[in-house]
Amino acid sequence: MSLAEQLYKLQQVDLELQRNQQELNEVENRLSDDKALVAAESKLAAQKEQLEDARKKQKNAEWELGDLQEKVRQIDSKLYSGATKDPKELVNLEKEAKSLKSQIRPKEDALLGLMSQVEEIEAKVKTTTEELERLKREWGQGQETLGQRKGEIEAVLAKLREDRNRLAQQIDSEALNTYERLRLTSGQAVVKVERGKCQGCHITVPTSQWQKAKAGDLIQCTSCSKILYLE
Repeated sequence: MSLAEQLYKLQQVDLELQRNQQELNEVENRLSDDKALVAAESKLAAQKEQLEDARKKQKNAEWELGDLQEKVRQIDSKLYSGATKDPKELVNLEKEAKSLKSQIRPKEDALLGLMSQVEEIEAKVKTTTEELERLKREWGQGQETLGQRKGEIEAVLAKLREDRNRLAQQIDSEALNTYERLRLTSGQAVVKVERGKCQGCHITVPTSQWQKAKAGDLIQCTSCSKILYLE
């Protein structure tokens, strides 16, 4: 096996390592990405807080209305029981009853509005709760699937690293350094020569160069400096 062929095979392993590492990074990001879940939980917590506040307002409105109705009942009792004889006091009681009764309708309307608001928020809480439960189920299923995939990729990466170390140990250190430098600067160190052209820059390779490369010498393209490989 020529030196260029060894380096080309090493590059294939490195490309597989890179591809699998990128996939592993994506899987790990997805495993830790719980933004939708956190957003739903935050939304539900805010809605529950709104519901609690609306229920308190409804309860206070019920108490106020009940207190007002009780006062009217007591005054009506005084007016119609015959216990109160004084005309002036009766007039005052009638005025007070009229004033209190005029407040009942607005209180009832306000209470109905609050009851409607509570029902509306309760419906929202129910919808968000169901959505959160769905997200939790999907999250759990996704975590299981992604966890399995993560294990598979890590096993592949471990095997590829072993293959890389084995290949690298067989390559001349100077040639390996050249390869690593080219990979670092251009992303690709070894390119094929096809139909007499470097596949890195698509410039025609001089006959003397590709013949030497074909013979197994380590030859770099005079245009793009990549290592030339002929099958």
